[in-house]
Amino acid sequence: MHGGGLELALVFLLAAVLAVPVFKRFGLGAVLGYLAAGALLGPHALAVVRDADRVLAASEIGVVMLLFVIGLELSLPRLKVMRRPIFGVGGLQVLLSGIALALLSMGAGLAWKAALVVGLGLALSSTAVGLQLLSERKELTAEHGRLAFAILLFQDLAAIPLLAAIPLLGAHAAAGEGNGWLAVAKAVAAIAALVLGGRYLLRHVFRVIARTGMPEVFTAAALLVVLGSAWLMQLAGLSAGLGAFLAGVLLAESEFRHELESQIQPFEGLLLGLFFMAVGMSIDLQRVAAEPLAILAGTGLLLAVKFALLLGLGLRPGRLDLRGSLLLAGTLALGGEFAFVVFGEAAKAGLLEAPQRDRLVAIVGLSMAATPLLLLLISRLAPKPGGKPSRDYDRIPDEHPHVMVAGFGRFGQIVARLLWAQKIPFIAIDPDVEQVDFVRRFGNQIYYGDPTRLDLLRSAGAAGVKLFVVALDDVEASLRLVGLLRSHYPDAVVFARARDRRHAWQLTDLGARAWRELFGSSLEMGRDVLVALGMDPAQAEARARRFRAFDDRLMEAQRLLQDDEDALLQSAQDARRELAELFEADAGEGALGRIVGEKGP
Repeated sequence: MHGGGLELALVFLLAAVLAVPVFKRFGLGAVLGYLAAGALLGPHALAVVRDADRVLAASEIGVVMLLFVIGLELSLPRLKVMRRPIFGVGGLQVLLSGIALALLSMGAGLAWKAALVVGLGLALSSTAVGLQLLSERKELTAEHGRLAFAILLFQDLAAIPLLAAIPLLGAHAAAGEGNGWLAVAKAVAAIAALVLGGRYLLRHVFRVIARTGMPEVFTAAALLVVLGSAWLMQLAGLSAGLGAFLAGVLLAESEFRHELESQIQPFEGLLLGLFFMAVGMSIDLQRVAAEPLAILAGTGLLLAVKFALLLGLGLRPGRLDLRGSLLLAGTLALGGEFAFVVFGEAAKAGLLEAPQRDRLVAIVGLSMAATPLLLLLISRLAPKPGGKPSRDYDRIPDEHPHVMVAGFGRFGQIVARLLWAQKIPFIAIDPDVEQVDFVRRFGNQIYYGDPTRLDLLRSAGAAGVKLFVVALDDVEASLRLVGLLRSHYPDAVVFARARDRRHAWQLTDLGARAWRELFGSSLEMGRDVLVALGMDPAQAEARARRFRAFDDRLMEAQRLLQDDEDALLQSAQDARRELAELFEADAGEGALGRIVGEKGP
């Protein structure tokens, strides 16, 4: 591209806006979208950007900021609680994977120093891709998700000394012992200066800046600390990321931790995206096309070795079941973003030649692309938790309850507590075994089971239940349960929790009385706001009741139009005009008065 920086920025942003949503739509993740966009724009494809190295060098600031944010999350108390999975399982994973991959690299003809760097670099998994995939699959709090996070945490720690050691292992490291000792002394002095400055100076500096009350100055100070610490380490011949990481750790327990994280993360996310695009640009597609068998074989070996080792670690030290271990292995078998930095530094140090670096970068990129597909395959082949519960459903005695509460989260618990206070017999069922065990600790009578199963409903005495409270969090499960109740217990009253208006319409169509989440509490807050602003409490209560009557009738009218988008839009516009008259409607005048009529207060 021969245009200016503005044109280049526009191209990057346009590529990100177009590519990332498409890849996320197909479950392939944002990182892969950035990589694909970069590969397409790079010098080996459309050649929109011809100098990929300059873009890659500039975008490494994103990696620096990522390491700073990681450091902010690593307070000493947190490390102490997670020390076993982090340093135990995480340490074994890096050690075993590094050794195995290093031996394979030596078998491919690399010298032992280069093979060691390559093996350890490939042993690191992608924190960004791994955590994003776990988040998208809602598995961050699962057992394998927590163990994956611990392993990634150790890998992030292991990347620091690896990056610092590369210059010492390089071809020029042994050129002179005096220079070597001088480099070590400079590194130690820089680390000592950063630690002392961070421990005794940074907190006071941020305290003074915070007193100014100017957010933009605080943001500038946060960026100064990150980039300044990175520059100091780079000046000493160490990795820039090491400085940012140490600064983050030193500020992890300060009162400014969360503010610093919120200030840095927007820059980190955007620049890290640019970094992945730059990595995509640096992938030599022509080389991949020229050596497809070698690169595909390398990708297959990487995934196979790490997958096998992670599977074993998940089963034995990690104490996961087979499915959890498979998902752990599938999530972390890929290469990581730090590998790009490691291989780049190794090439600068003379450990790797440019073609070798390009092959390794291509292998890591392909492993990232293959990971979402691998997880989809595991999800299809491995038995799902819903198909075979980890423990049998509870035996539920037929106690002839008047009410059955399906779902015992924050919504169902409030209903149940009110019933208990009035000594009304009820039975509560929840499909989440962890929630059941937790609630039972407080003396609540609740059973573990799937309320959408007809056999469980029958065993629980559903035939004698007068009223069903469907408080399930899952929208599809709640609709399925209401349909089941209407088919087999048509005379029972069904009250159901609704996520939103459309969910409420669907529940109403099935014959249930829908109660929208947050509507009642929001209305109560609105009433109290009016009182706080000086309105008479009785008048505020009357306005709230009128609004509820208006909204209930509007809900019913729009339910009949839910399949006609144009009519629904027109109805919403009409309702907005009528709602504006709410503040003019006093003592029954206006549109609201026409709706409520004599039934109003």
